[in-house]
Amino acid sequence: LIGRLMFELPEEMGLIAIAVRQTQGKGRGGNVWLSPLGCALSTLHITVPLHSNLGQRIPFIQHLVSLAVVESVRSLPGYEDIELRVKWPNDIYYSDLMKLGGVLVNSTLVETTFHVLIGFGFNVNNSNPTICINDLITKFNKEEGTELKPLTPDCLIARTVTVLERLIDIFQEKGPNGVLPRYYKYWVHSGKQVRLHSEEGPIAWIVGIDDYGFLQVHEEGKGVESVHPDGNSFDMLRNLVVPK
Repeated sequence: LIGRLMFELPEEMGLIAIAVRQTQGKGRGGNVWLSPLGCALSTLHITVPLHSNLGQRIPFIQHLVSLAVVESVRSLPGYEDIELRVKWPNDIYYSDLMKLGGVLVNSTLVETTFHVLIGFGFNVNNSNPTICINDLITKFNKEEGTELKPLTPDCLIARTVTVLERLIDIFQEKGPNGVLPRYYKYWVHSGKQVRLHSEEGPIAWIVGIDDYGFLQVHEEGKGVESVHPDGNSFDMLRNLVVPK
């Protein structure tokens, strides 16, 4: 629906589609995303000028959206310690244990403007098949003796879009360094080990992401290099390849 409408609208007008339930949601690499009631599900259309900080680093959008989802909860007073985190490149996690959401971005360049469709979905109020944000809040209340209220999908979609708007403004003004400290605060990877090239490949340590949103790793004796997923693994971090 949005794909058909997005070229017809004035550039300054935003557009978002929100679903209560999805039966034909798309995931990365053609995976099907099934979404029952209780999830926050939406597709957002934004435009980004090609000749801008973000337009020159368009893969960064998925990181900004993942961060916005996490901050939609953790920037609420009292909810700062809810263990919602970012997993590179496009997943929302409970700590580093369990996935409860994801982001998928498609972009089309028309003359000097990127038309970007951002799909994001995360589990707010459904304990199956893994865990949801309100389960994390219940767990936190039990452990800490607090009385934080459960959150709703519509509230968190609104907060995510609002936070994303601010993050894009900061990125356009200051570039990656304007948002990376906030991103690293919530990501799950600092100091983690990965294998390069294959399951038996050399060990490297994750140190951050580069100016274009690719993962940076440090392999002993070789310094810091940017790496990409191999395109075959279900787990994006299973086999990482160094581009030639």
